[in-house]
Amino acid sequence: MGSLWYAYLLVQRVTVKVQYAGLDRLSPDENYIFCIWHEFLPLTLQASVPRLHPSFLHRPHAWMQHPSWAVRPIRVMVRWMGVEQIILGSTGHGGRDAADEVVSYLKRGYSTGLSPDGPRGPARVLKKGVLHLAVQSGVPIVPIRVTASRCIRSWEWDRKMHPLPFARIRVEFGTPINVREETFDESAEELARALG
Repeated sequence: MGSLWYAYLLVQRVTVKVQYAGLDRLSPDENYIFCIWHEFLPLTLQASVPRLHPSFLHRPHAWMQHPSWAVRPIRVMVRWMGVEQIILGSTGHGGRDAADEVVSYLKRGYSTGLSPDGPRGPARVLKKGVLHLAVQSGVPIVPIRVTASRCIRSWEWDRKMHPLPFARIRVEFGTPINVREETFDESAEELARALG
């Protein structure tokens, strides 16, 4: 299933134009926690085939994913896109242990990507886990916004945006946010605003 989905994205990628903005905000000498709302995941996958943008791949990646069998195809795709380590866990499914493992990778120079309103929502409501990862690891969070000129939305809780052929997808990297214990609440507000 993952192979078929990846092949579909590759074929559609021929018609889809992807534009990146804010790349100058990223340093090849740093690792990051890339952060995006759950609804943008299909657009992000489409923009990331056949490989993640070089700005993501300055450092190796370790991502946390829901352990459900239904997410297995996505695990296959993200490995092909360049993610080295997949750590199984999410809220209510071994999420604390998985988060600790992600922190250990972040401390070793890995980057990660996650959706702070997943896996069950509510949509665009920031959960604090991403901020705790940043505090414990000392790695800044990079908010990402994604838009598409042509897409359809699913009926799921997050109304995922699926790109249509000949869409123009824009991926915009925000300013990295350094989170400390003493600025935790302010950082949460800043991140929510930056994500849109």
